Amino acid sequence: MEIAFNPVRPDADTLVFALPKGSVDALPVAAAATLAAGAAANRFAGDAGTSFESFVEEGGKVVRVLLIGTGSGGESDYERAGAALTAKLLTSGAAHAAVEFPGGASGEDAARLALGALLRGWRIDTYRTRQPEKAKPTLAKITIVSADGADPWERQSAVAGGVAFTRELVSEPANILYPESFVERCRPLEELGIRITVLDKAAMAELGMGALLGVAQGSAREPRLIAMEWDGTGGAQDKPVVFVGKGVTFDTGGISLKPGPGMEDMKWDMGGAGAVAGAMKALALRKAKARVVGICGLVENMPDGNAQRPGDIVTSMSGQTIEVLNTDAEGRLVLCDAITWAQKTYAPEIIVDLATLTGAMIVSLGNEYAGIFSNDDGLADDLIAAGKAAGDPLWRFPLSDAYNKLIDSPIADMKNIGPRFAGSITAAQFIKRFVDDGVKWAHLDIAGMVWADKPGATWDKGATGYGVRLLDRFIADKFEV
Repeated sequence: MEIAFNPVRPDADTLVFALPKGSVDALPVAAAATLAAGAAANRFAGDAGTSFESFVEEGGKVVRVLLIGTGSGGESDYERAGAALTAKLLTSGAAHAAVEFPGGASGEDAARLALGALLRGWRIDTYRTRQPEKAKPTLAKITIVSADGADPWERQSAVAGGVAFTRELVSEPANILYPESFVERCRPLEELGIRITVLDKAAMAELGMGALLGVAQGSAREPRLIAMEWDGTGGAQDKPVVFVGKGVTFDTGGISLKPGPGMEDMKWDMGGAGAVAGAMKALALRKAKARVVGICGLVENMPDGNAQRPGDIVTSMSGQTIEVLNTDAEGRLVLCDAITWAQKTYAPEIIVDLATLTGAMIVSLGNEYAGIFSNDDGLADDLIAAGKAAGDPLWRFPLSDAYNKLIDSPIADMKNIGPRFAGSITAAQFIKRFVDDGVKWAHLDIAGMVWADKPGATWDKGATGYGVRLLDRFIADKFEV
């Protein structure tokens, strides 16, 4: 779907008027009074994301008119308005919609509306060979009537590109997306100026990544670790901010096999890695003036005759030993080696990891917030603020030695799972053991956020792209020079 900006209304088959709450009159069409009366009869009052549709004669022809509410005019209000536009028109038969702001809007507001429209219009039709005609998208172009929205749109379109990339990765089935093909999907990022480093199985074995390799050993798919480095500072920023993503491209649970019903959802157990890759693309597309490294530990967790067994002991790259009591608590084993490698390679002062780590997080927060754990209050506050501004909300959970002792092992340095309760916290405590002294670290458990069973504010059912906008906003607010 094409997004364009034009200072005058183009010839379009659909007119869209974005209206703040309580302002439905003075529409710039001949049938303004009729539309206002119809909107009032349908109780349309301009609340963010609400809409009213009608048809009127304008310029000698019948056109579709859509009123969409922008509410009180906040950032999320304009995004919800744009999303409502696309949800209403995408498969409606409309081909070109012209969007106007009768009450006026800034260029930034116009760009926000365009962002919401583009995000809500994303869908994956790769594997559909037959669709009913009424289910096929028809909306090919949205023209925003704005004299100064094109410049802000450059940044927003970059973010949309990153979100789309994450959604693509998360949506692909595991026979298509696995560690090696994930790396190949990221290769085009080099054309944007991102430097890519890839470790194969032999390289990781030489480095002593026994925890990550232990997860991968039951699969015919070889593991990979990919690092994507963007430096928009020209060398001015010495130490990068590092993002680390869990990339379990499919998770059967291994020998600790998951129940069959719903296991197909485990194709999105690489949602943390997907978010990191999408964030890196967004930063490169908008040429962010910061130095950032995105690292993804990529494995498939399968139960064959060579698979890791409950009770096995592995040695991580850090030298710490881990008693693997449950092979379905595998994400933390991937992350611990990826974080150790990140620290040895880049010596960062800040690490943020993202992972669909625990079902306990979904029990705690459902699908409304991701959980955040951190060893630094300032970092936690910055990420929470970025998430709130970007529409990727976070809720903080505690860390303490009282929980830490729950993962002590009688025969190794630690075990990979604690007791039944506080499962998300003990998982975070596990990861914390691999963070070097002096490194500010935050762990985001995004298990309930990467996939949606019903449409949301700016996404349809399926992959949400959660995390991309959060990380992009965090870098923009705190690290751009």
